[in-house]
Amino acid sequence: MSSTASTRIEFPGSAGAQLAGRLDLPETEPRAYALFAHCFTCTKDVLAASRIAQALTGFGIAVLRFDFTGLGGSGGDFANTDFTSNVGDLISAADYLRQRHQAPTILVGHSLGGAAVLAAAEHVPETRAVATIGAPAGTEHLLHLLSESRAEIEEKGEAEVWLAARPFRIRKQFLDDVCSQPQLERIHRLGVPLLVMHSPIDDTVGIENAREIFDAARHPKSFVSLDGADHLLTRPADARFAASVLAAWASRYLDDDEARSSSSATAAAVPAEEGLVVVSENGRGPYGQRITAGRHVVSADEPAPVGHDTGPSPYDLLLAALGACTSMTLRMYAARKHWPLENVSVSLRHSRIHAKDCTDCATGSGQLDRIDRVIQLTGALDAEQHRRLLEVADRCPVHRTLHSEVEVRTTIAPDDALPQIADATTLGSST
Repeated sequence: MSSTASTRIEFPGSAGAQLAGRLDLPETEPRAYALFAHCFTCTKDVLAASRIAQALTGFGIAVLRFDFTGLGGSGGDFANTDFTSNVGDLISAADYLRQRHQAPTILVGHSLGGAAVLAAAEHVPETRAVATIGAPAGTEHLLHLLSESRAEIEEKGEAEVWLAARPFRIRKQFLDDVCSQPQLERIHRLGVPLLVMHSPIDDTVGIENAREIFDAARHPKSFVSLDGADHLLTRPADARFAASVLAAWASRYLDDDEARSSSSATAAAVPAEEGLVVVSENGRGPYGQRITAGRHVVSADEPAPVGHDTGPSPYDLLLAALGACTSMTLRMYAARKHWPLENVSVSLRHSRIHAKDCTDCATGSGQLDRIDRVIQLTGALDAEQHRRLLEVADRCPVHRTLHSEVEVRTTIAPDDALPQIADATTLGSST
């Protein structure tokens, strides 16, 4: 794992107070930036936060973790905060990264911080992936922590509450705010890949919350069981496991080649099935797609103005398949014949034409698809060799598939169980 540098920073929060943060940077130029939100009344230095930051920097991802208003080293009065202000602090942190470094593309939240990143994601348009750890499905879940003091808060407008062996002043505005959050609606319209991590024995935020979050979210979504871990991941082994899985998962949603190779190498527990291609929405715009072919990952999208043009269009990929197959077939044939073929270049274009303009087509009416393919061959080839290679081009497997009768069988996969990221999602019981 790469060594890291940790820098103390400050930036203004949503209420104007200076927030204390820590920016963890990898040894090399960051491939991406992540934003981490800690649990309710915790700080940026809680074990889970530091472990996750360490793991992400090991994958070349910089991490900003900070104390919410009124907590840790941050200024402001905790009594004046609520869930909405926490979300505002996250947006301020994202603004800081955007202005000083690079906008965060990965949002990670622990416990209530998980609920906060789910709410903040729609306000950080660069977000490509969101991960939650032990997060409640709804913010009103916090009310059970305040049950003994809720009546006093309602009657007097505020009360002192002991949480994690420390006193905090909670005001009625906090209760009203957590009860008015449309959290499940936010999760449903999240629009980016989601990783839900939760312990089955979590006695602070029950495992049923993971099910609610998972069911509310749209694909692509993943679930990892942190078996044996407590809510705060206080056992180092639990924090390390959560951090390593999260880092490998997050790397899959970065576009650079290094991210894809790192993800493939570290996620070896997930076998790549030969011949299987999986396409899923990547959350980058309305039509962005993530295509996984074995251990290779590419993006696809519709061009502007319909899509965001974050990758080749489906027809671009079709032309690429035909072009690549053509070039490979010509190379294999020339090598077998020992011909002096130095280089092959194939240019392709797709268009729609009127059937009447095609003299060799069986269809005589309507429109047809046409692919123009231009092959450039470099090398001391004679006319006969050129002619023969032109014939061979039409024999490449993809070309023959396009000209043959193809049966496409389509079924809908069942969605009645939480998927696991590999089988290795179980840890020993905590002691």
